Amino acid sequence: MSPLMSGDAELRVTFFPPLYLQRRIWVLDILRREHVSEIVDIGCGEGELLAVLCQPAPSLPPPSSDVLSSTSDATSSAIDPSDLDLHPMRVDGLDISSHALASAIEDTSPASANASYTRWEPLKVNMWCGGLEVFNPTFVNVECIVATEVIEHLPDVVLADFAPMILGAYHPRLLLVTTPSYTFNARFSPPGTMKANGFPDPTKRTDRVFRHHDHKFEWTVEEFREWCESVAREWGYDVDMATIGHAQEKDDWGRDKELGGASQVAVFRRLGGDALTMVREENSALVRDRLKHQTEHRLLAVHNHDAHVRAGKRVSAEEIVKAVVDKFGEWGEAELRLEEIWFVEDIGVMCGGWVEVLIEAIEGSPKFILQTSKDQRRGDWSVLLVGGRKKNSTSWSSEHTSDDTHEEVREGYRPHSHDEDVGFGWDSSIDLSWGVSKEDRWGKADTIWTSHSSNNTVDWDSHSTAAWDTPS
Repeated sequence: MSPLMSGDAELRVTFFPPLYLQRRIWVLDILRREHVSEIVDIGCGEGELLAVLCQPAPSLPPPSSDVLSSTSDATSSAIDPSDLDLHPMRVDGLDISSHALASAIEDTSPASANASYTRWEPLKVNMWCGGLEVFNPTFVNVECIVATEVIEHLPDVVLADFAPMILGAYHPRLLLVTTPSYTFNARFSPPGTMKANGFPDPTKRTDRVFRHHDHKFEWTVEEFREWCESVAREWGYDVDMATIGHAQEKDDWGRDKELGGASQVAVFRRLGGDALTMVREENSALVRDRLKHQTEHRLLAVHNHDAHVRAGKRVSAEEIVKAVVDKFGEWGEAELRLEEIWFVEDIGVMCGGWVEVLIEAIEGSPKFILQTSKDQRRGDWSVLLVGGRKKNSTSWSSEHTSDDTHEEVREGYRPHSHDEDVGFGWDSSIDLSWGVSKEDRWGKADTIWTSHSSNNTVDWDSHSTAAWDTPS
């Protein structure tokens, strides 16, 4: 056994963004990319992920062709699937701790879920108390189940039920799992030593030092891969594994690539085919029969988030154009960004919640010049008012679109407290439009999460001290 070193021999290891946010980003990015609308969070704790999922999307998903009178290049670009936000319709949380669930229930209520922003689609939230080894028939065939930093807390008898229950009895389309990487733990100390301030394996099965006192195990990359591939084969799933969360500091011994990231992640995708479906259904029946006499989960709360009464009910393009022209006049501006127009609630309501309707109205009117770019977020597209005049500036005309004049009009422009780069239809490789909970999603909280965030010099060590994780 390698000798334990004193605490002052530990290496500085920090993450940006903090490790818990990197895991959340990973989950949210997959949910958005897979267009998931139903999520069950197993071991949801105090509901941090659920609170983010309860935030309203900035607009409805792209409308059907009968809603738009034309499909121009700009409108087609606006409905590119890569621009879509997450649109959950059902969110469930399960945890064994009623104390933790009290916070989750409060933070997922309609009053807490960014009520200052218009909600365009309904959402139902169910909060359950109980163990994951207890069968809940309402979870069967749910679209996606998430278990972040959960499995390492499970005793052997419950861990043995995890895959049969989640993949066998519920068989979701997707299962997302994260867990600490024991392989990465070597990064906290020089080669040949072990971290002294961790927690010795409470099961006494190994001489490993874990990151949290309640961890029953921490798997190496090889051990995690073996488990994932085994349960995937048994229950008819494909699985992809990776690690996330790399230290900001460069390792003096060149171990960064070898040790990987601090968190291991896996995406299980349900396979199709009649044979697999039959085997899965047979196994599911056996699991349900074995568990049918168990105590049921307790439903502690149900939240119904209602959509705006005008969601999906647009007005004419002429009415929308008039409202936009009036807003230019009210603010005394000759140019506005598209998202600044969209977040005027009355205009969003007139568009029925579809930003594509606003784009179509603006592009189809001779009163505006819409400047678009494939390399630019659609929220940053410029809308110029033809004949409009900014204070101490020349007016716009349809022939007056040189870059020099564009910069002249933009100089010093801010209609009302939008001082930061806010998010709308993220194009970044990291989707953070859903990555910050309980803060102004379109205001200052998002400035941390732009694609340029790596240049931020904030020391996040105070948030993620040396990288020993707190429980989820």
